[in-house]
Amino acid sequence: MKNVSLFILFFFVVHQAFAHLGGIAGQVKDQRTGQPLTGVVVQLSGTGKATVTNELGRFRFMHLPPATYRIEISHVGFQTLQQAVVVEDDKTTGISVVLAPGDIKLSEVTVSALKPHDVQLITNLDIKLRPVTNSQEILRMVPGLFIGQHAGGGKAEQLFLRGFDLDHGTDIRLSVDGMPVNMVSHAHGQGYADLHFVIPELVQNLNFGKGPYTTDQGNLATAGWVNFQTRKTLDQNFVKLEAGQFDTYRVVAGVNLLPVRKQTDASRLPAPSAYLAAEYQYSNSYFDNPQHFNRFNTQGRYHGHINASTQLTLTGSTFWSRWNHSGQIPDRAVESGLIGFFGSIDPSEGGQTSRTNMNAELVTQTGRNNVLKHQVYYSRYTFELFSNFTFFRNDSINGDQIRQKEARHLFGYNGSYASKFQLGSKTVSSTVGIQYRQDITDGTELSHTLNRTETLERYKYGNINEVNAGAYVDEAISLTDRVQVIAGLRLDWFHNRYTDFLQSPVSTGKASAAIVSPKLNITYTHSPVLQLYLKSGKGFHSNDTRVVVPENGRGILPAAYGTDLGVVWKPFPKLFVNTALWYLWMAQEFVYVGDEGVVEPSGKTRRQGVDVSLRYQITKRLYADIDLNATRPRAIGEEAGRNYIPLAPTFTSTGGLSLQAGRGFSGSFRYRYLANRPANEDNSIVAKGYFVADAQVNYTRPRYQFGLSVQNIFNTRWTETKFAT
Repeated sequence: MKNVSLFILFFFVVHQAFAHLGGIAGQVKDQRTGQPLTGVVVQLSGTGKATVTNELGRFRFMHLPPATYRIEISHVGFQTLQQAVVVEDDKTTGISVVLAPGDIKLSEVTVSALKPHDVQLITNLDIKLRPVTNSQEILRMVPGLFIGQHAGGGKAEQLFLRGFDLDHGTDIRLSVDGMPVNMVSHAHGQGYADLHFVIPELVQNLNFGKGPYTTDQGNLATAGWVNFQTRKTLDQNFVKLEAGQFDTYRVVAGVNLLPVRKQTDASRLPAPSAYLAAEYQYSNSYFDNPQHFNRFNTQGRYHGHINASTQLTLTGSTFWSRWNHSGQIPDRAVESGLIGFFGSIDPSEGGQTSRTNMNAELVTQTGRNNVLKHQVYYSRYTFELFSNFTFFRNDSINGDQIRQKEARHLFGYNGSYASKFQLGSKTVSSTVGIQYRQDITDGTELSHTLNRTETLERYKYGNINEVNAGAYVDEAISLTDRVQVIAGLRLDWFHNRYTDFLQSPVSTGKASAAIVSPKLNITYTHSPVLQLYLKSGKGFHSNDTRVVVPENGRGILPAAYGTDLGVVWKPFPKLFVNTALWYLWMAQEFVYVGDEGVVEPSGKTRRQGVDVSLRYQITKRLYADIDLNATRPRAIGEEAGRNYIPLAPTFTSTGGLSLQAGRGFSGSFRYRYLANRPANEDNSIVAKGYFVADAQVNYTRPRYQFGLSVQNIFNTRWTETKFAT
């Protein structure tokens, strides 16, 4: 009875404490399109209380004493708004706010515990001002991420980040609107990520992270992850025509299928939107062997609100590309004069690929301001690539050309539930999610071919069926006004199945494995100009089904352990600095084997380094940025001097100037630098680095824009990808 009495007394006291408290609930929308804005910072001046808007643009403050509050709403690229709000006893005051577009002002960007170390400043304005010919190049905007094209523009680029030669995506997870881009157990390489199906003019912004520290990013997210977010609606219809050297042409257009209404009454339900966009590109490029590069893209999207609390987004797209390429060539062939710098040994190399996507997203806010998200997606993908890495070494008569080919069905589901609740005087933000992905291929093939037309011998040929089911939970709590802790746990289960058509009789093997990945992130926000953070976590990348099934599942999910210690600092109002010391240990590395045109696993590795990013606003319209990334990658268990990781970058830097203006002249000057790096394990062969600069200038009027883009403005001669074959 005593315990019951104490409980009743406690309940009565708590009930009385909150009986006369009120709240504020609101929604923030974009004035241009009427659509909700996500990630807007909302603060109650003088109280220390702040929050960010969710996917529906909504926010809420609870347990507020009756009073008049001044609310401040800010978002990068929009005008800051302040408004007085009256809170009464036992009532939640509702408000709706419309934000008008404005200049980007670094002086208004504050270091916030709400969005720890998450000031990325990669917006649609940045994308417009930098020379970009395809969506893959937008990846260069991620600090420290390099790309290299070595197969004529149609093949996915090679990626480099944090001391990794990532091949085409082995240790970086890429997605578009939450739909995975990476192809596991791909015919060309594990994690192959081709982003060319994205029309760059439709990219709204990027979300990205480095290291294995985010629970909703699972397989392949070891060095980092990037998620492209495309537009829910078009600000206006557009047509763009481009022409350049080497028979290079591009046309892209987008049209709204439903009228776009500016938001004047914030309380009204946003009008539905729908658009259709298409892109065609052709180029022969600068190689002696004409590329005959063709690419066609189209995307359609519908975005609407079923009711005030539920929004639906439907997206469909299709992509097709075909090209020739000059392939890899030996340095000695150029030095001897056998071929020119832009020549080729096997002119019959090239390929074609296609991808058709369907993506449906449903977001619902419950009565308690919790958010429930559902996403289902499907992709039909084809790929065929002809390469010749060793020319006539194996077959002196027909040559060593190979074909890598596959057709794939990819489908899956992402679901999450985000909620907030009180734990004593603390507010806890909780997110629970489940994910499912399945890849089914038809005729994954590696064959010896002649002139793209004749199959001489099949080396590998079979069907892959790979399932990845995952679940995660994230708990975020502000221990004080300055200290925030985010603890997360992720569980992944894989089931791999491979049917080998080259066995007699045809055989099918299976393998399964599971992995648990804990995460812990701690942020200390000393002031609006200084923040310290510690990130730690475990991640993994899966291995190719054709490798792990014959090994009965051994090595299917090698783990990665990482930690970041960083500082976010604004020493001056217009200068933003982000610095991190980091370490990453991996249970298994992938090494490129040029003789076979495949990748294979090797031993343990460790990488440690420092990342430095600076953003400075010189004038109202002129911005400067620089990123410096130094890394020491080494193999574990090898003797000193023979423990280098081939082709792993050791130092990179990017930066430049951007002039932003709504009308008149705007533009940018950009550079990228990749230092010399070891090409083999003992560093006896060095892959030479390069420095390349690009420039762009635009002249904008209300209804049209002229632009000039110059790539490689200093006419540097360099090779983007190298192999010690």
